[in-house]
Formats: sequence, structure tokens, C-alpha cells
Amino acid sequence: MLRILFLFFAVSFAVQAQESKPNILWIVSEDNSPFIGAYGDTYATTPHIDKLASQGVLFTNAFSAAPVCAPARFTLITGMYASSMGTQQMRSNYPVPAFVKFFPGYLKQAGYYTSNNAKKDYNTKDQPRVWDESSDKATYLNRKPGQPFFAVFNIGTSHESQIHKPAKKLRHDPKKAPLPPYHPRTPEMEQDWALYYDKIEAMDATVGQLLQDLEKAGLADNTIVFYFSDHGGVLGRSKRFLYESGLRVPLVIRFPPKYAHLAPGKPGTKSDRIVSFIDFAPSILSLAEVPLPGYLQGKPFLGKQQTAAQTLAFAFRGRMDERNDLSRSVRDKKYRYIRNYMPHKRYGQHQEYQWHAASMASWEAAYLAGKLNPVQAAFFQTKPPEELYDVIKDPHNIHNLAGQKELQPVLLRLRAANRKWLTDTKDAGFIPEAMIAQISKKEAVYDYIRGGKFPWEKVLATAEMASEKKTAHLPELTKRLQDPEPVVRYWAALGCTFLGKEAAPAKNALNKLLQDPEVTVQLSAAEALYALGEKETIIPVLQAALLHQNDMVRVQALEVIEAMGPEAAPLLSNVRALVARDSNQAGNDIKVASYLLKKQAAN
Repeated sequence: MLRILFLFFAVSFAVQAQESKPNILWIVSEDNSPFIGAYGDTYATTPHIDKLASQGVLFTNAFSAAPVCAPARFTLITGMYASSMGTQQMRSNYPVPAFVKFFPGYLKQAGYYTSNNAKKDYNTKDQPRVWDESSDKATYLNRKPGQPFFAVFNIGTSHESQIHKPAKKLRHDPKKAPLPPYHPRTPEMEQDWALYYDKIEAMDATVGQLLQDLEKAGLADNTIVFYFSDHGGVLGRSKRFLYESGLRVPLVIRFPPKYAHLAPGKPGTKSDRIVSFIDFAPSILSLAEVPLPGYLQGKPFLGKQQTAAQTLAFAFRGRMDERNDLSRSVRDKKYRYIRNYMPHKRYGQHQEYQWHAASMASWEAAYLAGKLNPVQAAFFQTKPPEELYDVIKDPHNIHNLAGQKELQPVLLRLRAANRKWLTDTKDAGFIPEAMIAQISKKEAVYDYIRGGKFPWEKVLATAEMASEKKTAHLPELTKRLQDPEPVVRYWAALGCTFLGKEAAPAKNALNKLLQDPEVTVQLSAAEALYALGEKETIIPVLQAALLHQNDMVRVQALEVIEAMGPEAAPLLSNVRALVARDSNQAGNDIKVASYLLKKQAAN
């Protein structure tokens, strides 16, 4: 009898403990900055989110870890920077170590019902078992009676794709659209901005419906509700870019009275605490009173396990669709710092998907016609090595203060913070993706970097030296062209590219690299040699690379060919052959090749 009573009370206690845990609802919109009434946007029509903000806490300094969805969602679901895992490149599927788990799995183990409706897009191999259900019909209503839930609802209404087709009728007046100063007021730009705000209004209506569904189910009093976007966006120079427009997101969290003690503020208040996507996984586990795995790189900002407020938010930019790039960013409450490691690339590299928007084509046409002011034209020009913006005075990030003497202490502080972050996380983005693809066939890049043989610090030092574009570094860069590590040779050659004709003393060393055993190094050397006036010697290297089985080798080769402009004529037949033999026609190499051929034909 005593045993039966003991079991009864044990089960009863377990049920009560489970029921005391909060339900957690994530409402995630896509591709939108804080274009929300509650954030002070008077052009926006967002009554439901505004009401949610009046009932919860609005965060004014919330940031995505990447300005594009898949790498940002990797960081969200793992609590690990995608840049530390080799998963920072958009639309890649490289493996991660077995210990890295999608955090809903820990909630599931703790008794939570986990549902996802329905987008994943985690930029690595899926872990489907972390969800009790994941589909466009997934709902917390399917859980057991009294079982706490973690439910995600993704809203695609404001996604970039939604402005690719013009609307017959608009609810927002295009002439009243609040364009940022870097956008020209073309008719197409006005139309796309108005259409975008229409989509945000429709997204807000879905938020309202989800909140109403929660009320109807009688669960609002037991559920902590998060509303946020997966990154900023969506018109040109927002999504994909490390500015406020690409990284700052709306974040509103509502705590019912039952869990008011867990809230960082009273209903209707604002918090200027810096929070980043890297902190979301540990924060949810903390709210659910689940012990935090030791490998997490983020820190909880909610729940019993929360830490002191972070003073910095970090972000990364790698390959965006078919275009290679590498930049990193640090943000405190007043300044945003950006370090561009490939300053020879222009901001607005042509990307097929982005250019589906009529506003992008009109912007570029105005640039080519010479109709833009310097702020608007900057998007189609190359980048400086460093950028620094006062985000309070300059929310659109158009006045680069990196060269101002009085702000050198700020620049040096944030530069050092960026370097420490890269070092602490052993950023994998400095390995060319063609090499990452090869490494990943044998082991996770995360493990490769930490295996004891890869000279990560030397690689970073070489990349920093190269991207500074200082002639004084040429002797050391020339020396590193012969380094045993191919990634060091790759960056040393890139540094010569950045210096252009000033790298002439390294010409002989660069010519030797055309025979390098690593093809990415060959191509990096070929690019530098072209800048030094070499043409004939690099053509065989580029022709061979276009036949390479690694698609990222082909992309790298095509980018060198594109930089050659009209002098690439001897290679155009090889580019056409590449396009002709690809049956898919959707690969990154084909996108670059097709654009290259189109541009050559136009010239």
C-alpha cells in the first residue's frame, strides 16, 4: 500500500512540475527589420504586434547573427555561430560534430512537446527527431493533456520573394514610402517599398491570428510568446548586408502574469539590453529550467540561468548565394564596426535572386546612367577594409567614421573585440569554401581546425594583413606565398590582388603558384597576376578550373574571369561550354556564368 501511495505521489509531483513549466511560442516572420508601429514606424500598419508590445517587453537592441536566413537559423537552432562550424555559407550542407544538437531536442527530453510549422532551413544536416512534429500542419494542440510545449510558427508573408511580382493594388501609398537615403526614388523603388509594407501588414494579421488561436485554446495564461524576424530586410542593402538594415530585428516577448517573475520588465516597457540569436537557444532552455550544454557559445538573457548582459553582438557574412565574400561585424549600444576581408569586391555584387526585384534593376540602371548621388552610388563600388558607424546619429549607416582621429579609441576597441571573437570561436570562414567542401568529406570543419595541425592564428593574421591593403606588408605577404599551409598561401596571394600593381615585386612568386597543388591557391595567384598585367599565363589555369568537379572552384574561376572584363574573351567559349553541359542550370557556378555571358554580350 505504501509503495502504491509513493508511486502515486511521485507521478503527481512529476505532473505538477511539468505543468508548472511555461509553454513557449515562437512566432517568426521572415526578412523584416523593425518596420513596426511599436518601434516608431508611422508608415507601418501592424496593430497586432503593437498590441503584443503593449502587453510585453520590446527589445530595441536585438540582432540576428547573419543577415540572411539559413546561417542565421543555424545559429538560432544550435546556439553556435555558423561561422565557427563552417556552415556560414548560404545554402550549404556541411556536417557538424555529433555533439552539436538542435536545442528543441533538449526540451523534448525534458518532457516538452515540440512542434515546428514549418520552415527549417538550418544550413546543415537535419535532426528531424528533435520535433514531435514538423510540417505545415504542426501544432501544439496535438500534445498530451497538461504537457508543456515549445512551438514555432514561421510566417513567410514578408519574405523577399513576395516583392518579385508587382501588385495590381497597393494599400500603402508609394509616394509616401520612407526610403532610406541610399535608395534613389525611382518608381520601381517606391512601388517595392509600398508593396513590402503591404506584406508586413499581412504578416501582422497572421501574428494576430496565431495569438487569437492561443487565446481560444485557453493557453495564453500559461504561454510565453516571442515575436521576432529571422534577419533584417528586404530591399537592397538590407538583407545580406552587415548593416542595421540587415541585422537589427524586432523582438517582443510577452510573459503572462503567472510568469511575470521571469520577465525582464513590466508589460509595455522597453529593454535596450543587447541580445543576439546566439543567445536564444540557451535562453529558451533556461526558461524551461533545462541544464545548459557546455558547448553553447551563447548566454541566456532570460530564466534562472541568465547571465550578466552582453555588451557586444557579433555577426558574420560569407557567401551569399552565388557570390563569395567575407566580412564580420561587432555592435555595441552606440557603434557598429565592420571588417571587410575582401575589400576588392563591390557591395552590390550581382545576385540572380536579389535582382528579381524591379527596385534592384532600377537602382543599378540609375547608377550606370550616372544619376545617383555619392551615398546612393556607393553600393556599386568596392568596400574599405573597415567601417565604423554611429548607429544613434546615423541609423542608416552611411557615414563611415573609421578614419576619424577622435574615434580611433572606439575603432581600436571594436577591432580588438572582433579579433578576440574570431579567435575564441576559431572562425572557419577564412578557409576557402572549395577547401571546406573537400575537408567536409572526411570530418567536420570544426574538428579539422581544432585538430592541432591547422595554423589558425597564422591564417587570420595573414587575412588581416592582406585586407589592410598596405604596401608595407608586401615583403611578408611575399614570404607567405611559400608557406606550407595552402590557406596562408591563398590569403597572401589575395593580399597581392588587393595591392594591384603595387604587388609587382611578388610577380615571380605568384607565377610559381600557378602550379600550386591546391587549386584555390592557383586561382588566387591568377587573380593577382591579372592585376599585374599577366593575361596569357593565367588562361590555362582558368580553363582547367572551369572543368573542375568542385563547383566552388568553378565559381572562384568565374569570378576571376568576370574581373577580366573584355579581356576575358578567349575564355568565353569555355564559359559557354560550362553552361551547356550543366543539366541543372540552377547551380551557383551557372548563375555566375550566365550573368557573365549576358554582361559580355551587352558590352
